[in-house]
Amino acid sequence: MMERVLVTGGAGFIGSHLCAALCAQRREVVVLDDFSTGAEGNLADLTVELHRGSVADAAAVAAAMRGVRKVVHLAALPSVARSVEQPLPTHHACATGTAVVLDAARRQQARVVYAGSSSAYGDQDVARKHESLREAPLSPYAAAKLAGELYCRSFARVYGLQVVVTRFFNVFGPRQPADSPYSGVVAAFCRALLAGRAPRIDGDGGQSRDFTYVEDLVQGVLACLDATTAGCETVNLAYGQATTVRELYDRLRALALAVPGLEPPADPVLAPPRAGDVRHSLADVTRAKTLFGFAPRVGFAEGLQRTFAWYRSQPSRSPLA
Repeated sequence: MMERVLVTGGAGFIGSHLCAALCAQRREVVVLDDFSTGAEGNLADLTVELHRGSVADAAAVAAAMRGVRKVVHLAALPSVARSVEQPLPTHHACATGTAVVLDAARRQQARVVYAGSSSAYGDQDVARKHESLREAPLSPYAAAKLAGELYCRSFARVYGLQVVVTRFFNVFGPRQPADSPYSGVVAAFCRALLAGRAPRIDGDGGQSRDFTYVEDLVQGVLACLDATTAGCETVNLAYGQATTVRELYDRLRALALAVPGLEPPADPVLAPPRAGDVRHSLADVTRAKTLFGFAPRVGFAEGLQRTFAWYRSQPSRSPLA
């Protein structure tokens, strides 16, 4: 019998890449998604059992969880900026939704990998964010994702659930939405450069991030999913490599300049810093390598080239993924 894996938020950017990897391994994939940010087209070429519903709906989660032995819980309402504008929906999706998923998983005794966030660390003055740091969330989104982590820890202690909390650091890649005010910066820059428009930089561009290509992230998630660790482990999944937003723009600008016939890129427009944004975010990935053998294969430079090429391949050059 094929192993049955539930992916919440499986129709989203990261979720669809994970589902593709699981299908390639010939696993039976169940997706639960309410399509608030995901798109059914992301799963068009995959054979999955699709359940439409919210992770905050206990009945929908229970139905999707039947026969499942492993769960990757990706579903959330992403974006720091959105959470500042709408804190309660963010809490409902991220914190309440996680408690509901964990409750269903413990009834099945299913192993859970939870998609946490590097935003839990806040803006602490350390060179690299490591898992033993005390959390210091700066936004409602960060607080809601951290609340999910705390539920993971408590369910592991009380019910003996096997859980791995994976903290993501600025994931990018094909199919990341580029048409929203809450779009990731890589997607937004690609869209602007290919459309001949000046991209917007929030702040001075000196803020740095540990940008991580989605294919490498997915391999890290799978390693955590298939391990046999007990209790609740927490690991960073990233490269351990810092790039400023301005450096990111310069790299993508160079790729745009190499496209024949494309209008020369305009200088970016500087906007005020966003509330709740962290200045510097760089991961220490030692623990993920030690516990789960995390070893990225694509890397930042190659991932950026692949991502730009994908956006360039889209007919409208403004993908809605």
